[in-house]
Amino acid sequence: MSNRFATIWFPYLKTDWFSVRQPNLINEPLVLVSPDHGRMVITAANKLAKGQSIQTGMVAADAKAMYPSLTVIDDRPGLAEQLLNRMAEWCIRFSPAVAVDGDDGLILDATGCSHLWGGDTTYVNDITERFRKYGYTVRVAIADTIGAAWAMSRFGNDKCIIESGQQSTALLYLPAAALRIDDDTAARLNKLGLRQIKDFIGMPRSALRRRFGPKVSKQRRTEGGKMGTGDEDLVTRINQALGIEEEFIQPIHSPPPYQERLPCLEPIVTATGIEIAIQRLLEVLCKRLKQEGKGIRTAVLKCYRVDSKIEQVEIGTIRASHHAEHLFRLFELKISSIEPGLGIELFLLEATKVEDHSSLQETIWKSAGGLQDERISELLDSLSNRIGAGAIRRYLPAEHYWPERSVRPAISLDEIATTVWKVERPRPLQLLVKPESVEVMAPIPDYPPMNFRYKGKLHKIIKADGPERIEQEWWLEQGQHRDYYFVEDDQGCRYWLFRLGHYDDVSYQWFVHGLFV
Repeated sequence: MSNRFATIWFPYLKTDWFSVRQPNLINEPLVLVSPDHGRMVITAANKLAKGQSIQTGMVAADAKAMYPSLTVIDDRPGLAEQLLNRMAEWCIRFSPAVAVDGDDGLILDATGCSHLWGGDTTYVNDITERFRKYGYTVRVAIADTIGAAWAMSRFGNDKCIIESGQQSTALLYLPAAALRIDDDTAARLNKLGLRQIKDFIGMPRSALRRRFGPKVSKQRRTEGGKMGTGDEDLVTRINQALGIEEEFIQPIHSPPPYQERLPCLEPIVTATGIEIAIQRLLEVLCKRLKQEGKGIRTAVLKCYRVDSKIEQVEIGTIRASHHAEHLFRLFELKISSIEPGLGIELFLLEATKVEDHSSLQETIWKSAGGLQDERISELLDSLSNRIGAGAIRRYLPAEHYWPERSVRPAISLDEIATTVWKVERPRPLQLLVKPESVEVMAPIPDYPPMNFRYKGKLHKIIKADGPERIEQEWWLEQGQHRDYYFVEDDQGCRYWLFRLGHYDDVSYQWFVHGLFV
């Protein structure tokens, strides 16, 4: 498959934007001006103004004298850049790679895209009509090379679709400026009578390079001691337009390595249609991930609506997975939150976090069990995506004596503990984030509590064990030791209490630190 590129030219970008915001300006000659050396100079003009011989670079006062009813509006710095960046974001529905071209155009890498619209003609017409619907004048062209598409969009006739391999024929009768050369080179070519590309495209490249070769920029020569050039030379531009030299674009967003797209010929408005789209995307993406030994940890589904709004849902997994059926069930939980509006025209599935995944070999005659059982991780995925990712946690032991430091949250289901759980003494299943103060009645010096008041309720203790002394970790923090007691009240509830400090210290306090559920 040969490369295909589409270029979009906005000849009246900024004036169209003002006309969209103020419809009364659509049928009026309009120019934008900005100050330049004490004068107001025209920076943009709409089609009606250019029809009155008013061009950019003219002094606004002179243009006003030529055409008194001319509408003059102050230009906005950076407007073209902002508009083109937003339009490039919007054009992701037509191509995964979109680049801004100067201050009046966009370049789309359309390789493998147009067939989804039924061909280049439908593809170009759809782009053109969409922008015209929003009030912008555009010319769109598509070719095997960026140079040929750029030339046809700005200098070509109504036929802006160049068949594959036909770029040299299409360029013959275009002016020399269509090759994206600088004004000085174009003027020199015209002076020599080489006004059209056919006049010099067949000349020896060595002769063209000697006469119109690259110019060394003095400013770039002095920066870092390296040689550099300004605009591309004529030979390079010819070779790029013909496809002899490859040319690349710099997309505003580089397509992620694990992303799949599904454009729709007709807007999707039903939940069934959304389900089918998700299934197709997952099948393709998971097949690719499986071949590369990868699995999804987090994935995002973006739904581009015809009204330019984007619906987005996200899923996460406990363990990397490329099981398409399981991942679909996770997305299925969130389909109801997607509002298709007037219809969804593009589905984009992106694996934002990917990890290595290899199928575990099961022991002969035995089924996989424990945390290695994929059924466990899939169950946890379903629960966490239904009730929230933070609702399910896994903890591992940490090498600390202080209870609140002795556990830590696991990064994943596959993380291996660096130490073992200490089981020689009982520990509560539920450890409070912060010990809570309680009122305790206890004999001294080290007898267990007889009763305690917690959250306003008096608990009578019928069984108790302790104390277990845990010293402060002096290499981390200075403080008093704790004497822990395991107690059970008359209702059968069990608690983990501790006294902070010695009993003969007037400042000692009692706390509840955990519950044995």
